[in-house]
Amino acid sequence: MTQPLHGLVAATHTPFHADGSLAPEVVPLQAAHLAKHGIHTVFITGSTGEGHSLTRDERVAIFEAWAGTAKDLSIRVVAHAGSNCLEDARYFAAAASDLGLDSVAALAPSYYRPTSLDALVSWCSSIAEAAPQLPFYYYDIPALTGVEFPMDEFLRLASTSIPNLAGIKYTNPDLKGYERCLAVDGGYFDLPWGIDEVLLDAWKAGARGAVGSSYNFAAPLYLEALSEHEAGRDDQAQALLDQAVEIIEALASIGYLGAAKRLMELQGVPVGPARQPIDNPTVEQFDAIRPLLDKLDFAHA
Repeated sequence: MTQPLHGLVAATHTPFHADGSLAPEVVPLQAAHLAKHGIHTVFITGSTGEGHSLTRDERVAIFEAWAGTAKDLSIRVVAHAGSNCLEDARYFAAAASDLGLDSVAALAPSYYRPTSLDALVSWCSSIAEAAPQLPFYYYDIPALTGVEFPMDEFLRLASTSIPNLAGIKYTNPDLKGYERCLAVDGGYFDLPWGIDEVLLDAWKAGARGAVGSSYNFAAPLYLEALSEHEAGRDDQAQALLDQAVEIIEALASIGYLGAAKRLMELQGVPVGPARQPIDNPTVEQFDAIRPLLDKLDFAHA
């Protein structure tokens, strides 16, 4: 139904003003920044995009902002529609379809969680049928949802009831499980990998696409690492990936999401602070990691 999510897909930040209000006018800057650095697909209003911290109207406003910007830069948009409220999730999926976005994704509810694979598939089916023309991706991220089932079994079961099932955004460290998913139906499903720090391990396992937050600010590093890997120079590829991991760990040491958004501002994309209850680093905390960012050439526009 669509081109698979191959290559790097940026899980974008939702931009806010300094007072925490939505700043959709920043989306064109985000899009231009990503296109300049070789990113041509985005995953919006997911975990990095603080989707669960947005109101209904705010989430749709971000959909609208990307719909109005992406086509000019040939950027494809995957809209995350997941919610703890099924009717909200269906509303978001339908809105994505109406706006002409490219795909829909949804994670499992995390308060009242599905207690069986059948229940999870039924939940996903209800969301997917609200946007039947769009490819649907289940967003597997058990570390945040607390919902964990064998994803190869999910694919087999869901394929019988979700006609527009495209695959899984696989944000799960279980590489063996990932390999089992890759083998389902002869490799039919699209399975973008979702853990940036072990991108090369996933690529060696068979991944051909990846969705990640650090592709917002370090895409050239990852693209070079993948190029080195494809050329058979795995030592060089790993050294490049290690640099990316060093940046991630430095940001995580002071609160990853808030620090990553601050780094985006230094790169010329003012996406503002993270919303409560996520912490934002103090000026002093961020200054403490600036020498590393400067050394690796990541604290400039």
